[in-house]
Amino acid sequence: MAINGATITVVGNCTRDPELRFTNSGLAVASFGLAVNFRKMNRQTGEWEEEDPSFFNVTAFGQLGENVAESVAKGSRVVVVGRLRIRNWEGNEGERRTSAEIVADEVAPSLRFATAEITKTERRYDDGASGGGDRSGNRGSGIDDIGAFDPDEEPF
Repeated sequence: MAINGATITVVGNCTRDPELRFTNSGLAVASFGLAVNFRKMNRQTGEWEEEDPSFFNVTAFGQLGENVAESVAKGSRVVVVGRLRIRNWEGNEGERRTSAEIVADEVAPSLRFATAEITKTERRYDDGASGGGDRSGNRGSGIDDIGAFDPDEEPF
């Protein structure tokens, strides 16, 4: 469940292998590119036509980030659910630049053109981003807790 902002679900192909890094506090952060292609039927010709793809940067935190780094590769077709963030900045030449980023809540393989075997990972109770709680079964509210993690924290 997204914290703030627009929740988005996209299906696309990974444009690069996930890069796994860790914040100074030890939180895992995986990032990868995602291309979302759109096709539509041209009713006049009866043929499918490709539209320009949309490109997103995807960031996954905590155990999700570690699982993404182990499971996803360039070319993989995935389903991503998360919070859409639009970033604006000024480039080296003074030009205005914009990028779209998705802070992932869920990443899953698309099973339209592939099969997958699910391997459950061992539950990690100290991962603030997963909401795992403690070993007694008390579940924290995870990423909804103020200060559990800061998605703007630099992942290096």
